[in-house]
Amino acid sequence: MGQSTSSLGSPSEFPQFYPNYRFKLSSSAVITPFELMEEAESSENVAVGRDYTADLPDDCLASIFHFLGSGDRKSCSLVCSRWLSVDAQSRHRLSLNARADLLSSIPSIFARFDSVTKLALRCDRKSTSIDDDALVLISIRCRSLASVKLRGCRELTDLGMVAFAQNCKGLKKLSCGSCMFGAKAMNAVLDHCTNLEELSVKRLRGLHDSTEPIGPGAAASSLRSICLKELVHGQNFGPLIVGSKKLKTLKLIRCLGEWDKVLDMLGKFNTGLTEIHLERVQVSDVGLCAISNCSNLEILHIVKTPECSNSGLVCVAEHCKLLRKLHIDAWRTNRIGDEGLIVVAKQCPNLQELVLIGMNPTLTSLAPIASNCQKLERLALCGSGTIGDAEITCIAEKCTALKKLCIKCCPISDVGIEALGFGCPNLVKVKVKKCKGVSTEAADWLRERKGSLIVILDACEIEPLDGSGSELGVQESGMEFPPIVSQGTMVANVASSSNSRMTMFRTRFGFFAGKNLVACTLRRWSNGEDDSSNSNL
Repeated sequence: MGQSTSSLGSPSEFPQFYPNYRFKLSSSAVITPFELMEEAESSENVAVGRDYTADLPDDCLASIFHFLGSGDRKSCSLVCSRWLSVDAQSRHRLSLNARADLLSSIPSIFARFDSVTKLALRCDRKSTSIDDDALVLISIRCRSLASVKLRGCRELTDLGMVAFAQNCKGLKKLSCGSCMFGAKAMNAVLDHCTNLEELSVKRLRGLHDSTEPIGPGAAASSLRSICLKELVHGQNFGPLIVGSKKLKTLKLIRCLGEWDKVLDMLGKFNTGLTEIHLERVQVSDVGLCAISNCSNLEILHIVKTPECSNSGLVCVAEHCKLLRKLHIDAWRTNRIGDEGLIVVAKQCPNLQELVLIGMNPTLTSLAPIASNCQKLERLALCGSGTIGDAEITCIAEKCTALKKLCIKCCPISDVGIEALGFGCPNLVKVKVKKCKGVSTEAADWLRERKGSLIVILDACEIEPLDGSGSELGVQESGMEFPPIVSQGTMVANVASSSNSRMTMFRTRFGFFAGKNLVACTLRRWSNGEDDSSNSNL
């Protein structure tokens, strides 16, 4: 890197670069600029001639490296041999491109990074991934692995995973997606990794037979979180779900098949759960009544489960009185409404976060919620034709603890926005999207009314509401199960071949590039305020 030629500045500029001189300049002694320049040059010589980091212990230097990003750490490792060694010994996380040619580099990589405990192996769809030999070699080199993430490793088989599980018995977290191994591999992990606490399985291609049970295994005594996504035979994990007695979190997302039986067994034999996510799975009120036996339940997501109704929500609310976060996407089926929300208002006073999508609640249920749920801090109302100015005014008057409010596709006007200006004293952020009755003047007035309030207004054209799990921060993948269409629709699509490509482009573009208000809002809420929410309980 080049250096520009230095020039002598005024005496007032020296304290900025040499703080020790400020006392000398304020004294009565006369010091010429040339004397200052000579002292500065001598101090620069001292700085160049000595490595002050040599006085830092390795542990202290490693702690500094932990504050740096991956790119900066790579640059630091090139400074000297000591920094190279400290960086390697203190680097506990490693992410590798898991292509087939990685096999030849594994010995040198893990000879340098011999302290890795968290490893991510990712391979893109167009490349051939690592095979069993590479995975086994990694497991031999890194027997102290605690967390492993496998993405797109399609060449791995059951045999490779069995050997991996035998070598890495201290594994605590396993996440695998788009892999080809099956039930034998998962059972090997559960049998050998006795300290496993978190298991996430997504699009596991090797589950061909619905009769292959998975679990519980030795890991059932330590497992605390299970997340299953986009599985064809997800019910194979039923014995593991029911047998994990310390299980606290269960997420079932877009998994085919009927889940009422699994949830019924869960409600009978494993009632210690505190968080349950149900998204696009076949669950009815029978399943909701079963999980109501989990009396310590604090977080519940019911997203696009059309067979669930008010009776199931009532059962949950009456038995799970510790609920803090409730997300409901009723998919505009009108099966969940005021009846269920009124019971939630009466039985769940600790509610802090409420998300209602594709529902039509009225003042009949929102008024009790605003009055009884005094800890409510985050509220999202989306895609409702019944939430108007009267409902927003009620919220403004009674929700004194409310901090963040999201309103989308609701028939409110400037009157409702004005009500927020005189209520909700703790409000810090308001997002209003696709509400045609709200003007920019009202938003500007609200900003002026509450100087510290963040107001975000998007009054674009109304679009069909998509309350998918991605809006709730649940969905992480671009894969969607194909929608069920009628034969007439399919014929129409074939006939209009000139528009089919444009339709497909719009669908894909909207999925990957669409900025959904609720998604952005609730990710930040859940990630940034979970600690504060827990402290308030």
